[in-house]
Amino acid sequence: MSTAAARERHFGNGPLSQGAALVYTLLVVELLVLLTSLPGLVPLVLLSADSSNIPLAAACALPIGPALSAALYALRHRSSDLTDLHPAAAFWRGYRLNFLGSLKIWLPGLAWLAIIGLNLANFGAADVPGWWAALLVAIAIAVALWLGNALVITSLFSFRTVDIARLALLFLSRAPGVTLGNACLVVLAGLLTAVTSEAVLILLGSVFALVLLLTSRRMTTAIEKEFTA
Repeated sequence: MSTAAARERHFGNGPLSQGAALVYTLLVVELLVLLTSLPGLVPLVLLSADSSNIPLAAACALPIGPALSAALYALRHRSSDLTDLHPAAAFWRGYRLNFLGSLKIWLPGLAWLAIIGLNLANFGAADVPGWWAALLVAIAIAVALWLGNALVITSLFSFRTVDIARLALLFLSRAPGVTLGNACLVVLAGLLTAVTSEAVLILLGSVFALVLLLTSRRMTTAIEKEFTA
């Protein structure tokens, strides 16, 4: 190796260092997600698995939206250099910038999911055709996919809430690869919650945020090219 080539190599640029930087960032972001979600996470875990508690569960999940938004922001702005890691600062910056914007998206999304959940939980008493349940499940998945798109957009861009809602809906059909990837993520999250609990899902919050960021890359790239200066 020549002297010039050796000088071009700096500590923190190798694959091992980049992997360690990613792990460190995920751990720090996860701790902060837990910290900011704690006011709702504690009562959420204590709630009994009863259909009457669905509205309360949705209310307890409110702090999770801004926390995930901040995680998306921090992971988008992460550094792969071990000598230049500031995940906590990036998280808190994203939390301050996107707190209100993410709630404007997260709150109606949770409300719709809670309404659909109540209808499905009391489906037997409704005396409606069986295909209606399949329709409600499809609507719930569509709402979850829209919510994922909207959360990514509001975390990374500065648009009006109505524009974020429209873009999130637009890219459900315009970017089928993104929609399919996020659908797999929604199904995995649902299965993990059903098998374990909501707490386990939150413990993997930073990992899910990273995967959501990666699967949404085509959407965010298109938005940068077409909708930003």
